[in-house]
Amino acid sequence: MNYELIFLAAGQGKRMNAKQNKMWLDLVGEPIFIHALRPFLADNRCSKMIIVCQDAERKHVEKLMQQLNVAGKRLEIVIGGSERQFSVAAGLERAGLEQVILVHDGARPFVTLDIIDRLLIGVEKNRAAICAVKVKDTVKRVKNDIVQETVDREDLWQVQTPQAFELPVLQKAHELAKKEQFLGTDEASLVERLPFPVTIVQGSYYNIKLTTPEDMPLAKGILGEINIDSSIINED
Repeated sequence: MNYELIFLAAGQGKRMNAKQNKMWLDLVGEPIFIHALRPFLADNRCSKMIIVCQDAERKHVEKLMQQLNVAGKRLEIVIGGSERQFSVAAGLERAGLEQVILVHDGARPFVTLDIIDRLLIGVEKNRAAICAVKVKDTVKRVKNDIVQETVDREDLWQVQTPQAFELPVLQKAHELAKKEQFLGTDEASLVERLPFPVTIVQGSYYNIKLTTPEDMPLAKGILGEINIDSSIINED
């Protein structure tokens, strides 16, 4: 099954405490951006990539894409919005080549082809699929620094990207969110409001999002720089 990719690289990464977009931070010799994009470059099913970036960084993205040699893939670079949801909407406006859309955060550099495989199976069966992992830790609901309750973690999952949807489903979800001025945290949160069932497929505990400075040493470890074999990122 072929798909189009909306790749989000327009964030500012304020929690990373960097003086630049965290996409361009070095991770073992290459920008996070390249690590996150590489699995899709290697996937023949990805027939078109829509890179969503900041206006000021468009030329930098264009230069990187030329260096990566994306021959054989259709590529568009679009300017993102002030919120993640608006950036996805900008990407959707340029989609339509395929029936299936994958949306991926550029701050997740460890997605694998196995995860993409499971997502495509899930979206073929159910039209909407996201990857996630079960919560491991005990979760507390807290208010004003006081524990209110212990939440049953049995049914709790940590959601990741990519997220996969049939194009009409995601378009309809964004149209409704815009009409009702709803701002969601991910694409699935918009689709759920249609309402439309979203299925879970197994992600990977290594498919982390790089958000704070503390995440960078872990990311280097996953890539094998600090005593961890890089082959672990292919184990789900």
